[in-house]
Amino acid sequence: QVQLVESGGGLVQAGGSLRLSCAASGRTFSSYAMGWFRQAPGKEREFVAAVNWSGGSTYTADSVKGRFTISRDNAQNTVYLQMNSLKPEDTVVYYCAAKTGRGTYYYTPSYDYWGQGTQVTVSS
Repeated sequence: QVQLVESGGGLVQAGGSLRLSCAASGRTFSSYAMGWFRQAPGKEREFVAAVNWSGGSTYTADSVKGRFTISRDNAQNTVYLQMNSLKPEDTVVYYCAAKTGRGTYYYTPSYDYWGQGTQVTVSS
């Protein structure tokens, strides 16, 4: 079992930055990959970024590439999403997720455990 708790969401002006954090507990953190997804009301959950177990490989959606960066600190059992140059269209709920098995990093069903989500609002 893995428990995930996100934090760091909030209100920011367009062009600003936020850093989301996701603290994990339960299973050994360095044994699984982590991802960030986001979801707008009435829409499917969308892949944002993922990082492998060691932090040595990262994957980022084209829609946020160059603006968002995922990283992890295995000593702190935490994964981060640094979001820069935020746009109003980034206003959605962000979720972190753990992928304990095989499966494509970009694919939502590949992830076994999910956090409760944190709201990010970008004002224009």
